[in-house]
Amino acid sequence: MIELRHLRYFIAVAEEGHLTRAAERLGIQQPPLSQQIKAMEQELGVILFRRLPRGMQPTEAGLALLAEARAILAHLDRALETARRVALGQEGRIAIGFTSSAAFHPFVSAAIRGFREAAPQVALALEESSTGELVEALRAERLDAAFIRSPVGEAADLVVEPLLDEEMQVAVPAGHPLASGPGVIPLSALAEIPFVLYRRPSGPGLYDSIIAACRAAGFSPRIAQEAPRMVSTLSLVEAGLGVSIVPASMCRLDTGGIATLRLADRPALTAPLHLARRGVEPLGATRRFIEHVRRMAAALRSEGPA
Repeated sequence: MIELRHLRYFIAVAEEGHLTRAAERLGIQQPPLSQQIKAMEQELGVILFRRLPRGMQPTEAGLALLAEARAILAHLDRALETARRVALGQEGRIAIGFTSSAAFHPFVSAAIRGFREAAPQVALALEESSTGELVEALRAERLDAAFIRSPVGEAADLVVEPLLDEEMQVAVPAGHPLASGPGVIPLSALAEIPFVLYRRPSGPGLYDSIIAACRAAGFSPRIAQEAPRMVSTLSLVEAGLGVSIVPASMCRLDTGGIATLRLADRPALTAPLHLARRGVEPLGATRRFIEHVRRMAAALRSEGPA
């Protein structure tokens, strides 16, 4: 059976035109090399070289094999190099998900942009969905990593790493009396005002945190409307249907119909950002992306709150 080493032997002899020089190039003895060439000819049933007084010359069959052997080894080298680059996260593909609110966090866009610049040969697929849908996509291996806002409870098959926490702010219609105030209010100031919240299945962590903070402030929020996505809550607030509490990064949406207020008492009400992935050891581009995100988050945490 012809093996790759036989092709390398054959190419060396054909290029050197001499068994001794080919053996020196390959780092083997001349007699074994001669035997390997003869074995190849017997295996193929053709004469590959003319034996000359001072060397060896490929026959027509030998020249045909030489071209194909070079192509085979070149293709193998490319395949091995591709495998190495994929293992190092320099090539390949990664699918990243994010919730609608996480998409507005500057960290998420900076992380994706930075990774694309560092690994331009990695094909990047992005998907926006709810936390539950992103988790299912991770489990089904349609996604490799996802930026989510809330923990996913007991999930032995997933790893959820906390990245950052950001302040949450109050969004009110631009014409609301609170909008003309100092821009900072206690949470209790919202006790008699209808709330617009995103549906709990879409963001259970933030939803529950808002309810708990309001109760700690002495009231239960009066929920007038629920929206399927966090971005939708801002549209409903702008329409005058109530107020909402959203991550500060959501207030980057430049709309003239909404005013944002900070919470004076700063209750334990923050919007966390997590990175979720499957519990197996990440490889290739996924591992490189996760390491990239970890470094960015660590650098921001070391800087402390803005």
